[in-house]
Amino acid sequence: MAAEGGRDTPSDFATALVALLPRLRRFGTGLTGSIDAADDLVQAACERALRAPWRFTPGTRLDSWMFRIMQNIWQDERRAKGRRGPDIREQALLAELAGVDGRRVTEANLTLERVGAALDTLPEDQRVVLVAVCVEGLAYAEAAEMLEIPLGTVMSRLFRARRALGAALGLQSAAFSGGSD
Repeated sequence: MAAEGGRDTPSDFATALVALLPRLRRFGTGLTGSIDAADDLVQAACERALRAPWRFTPGTRLDSWMFRIMQNIWQDERRAKGRRGPDIREQALLAELAGVDGRRVTEANLTLERVGAALDTLPEDQRVVLVAVCVEGLAYAEAAEMLEIPLGTVMSRLFRARRALGAALGLQSAAFSGGSD
């Protein structure tokens, strides 16, 4: 749509999409474990959405629609990566982090690496629920709507994901094990 002076103005759809960028980036970082990969994922999802805005149903949640697009792209990339082998950029990033000085920075990076590695061991369905609820901060009902699964499924996947993540990190507390089971 043209504005005064012949300049294009952003549509309401594009404006809403721009407002979502921080949340999309946070969700993408949780999925990919890398800010750079998250930025690539957000860009790909935004490109896809902007190429076909008519696929979005007005009156529904744009964030859920975008999260679903991101999840689909991420799953497609993981399948393709499994056929191609490891990403050289990830190896270069790890090499760069290894050269950082400072005890606290190094400890934080090692912890982050352990958590990322543990997160990568989770089944895809559990990892996506964990990222949606624990990283993105969605309520269980919002995560269920976004992922198009029942609320009970969100709760059980989240429970199993937290328990598995805690076990992988050596955190055998009641908070992760679910108490006495």
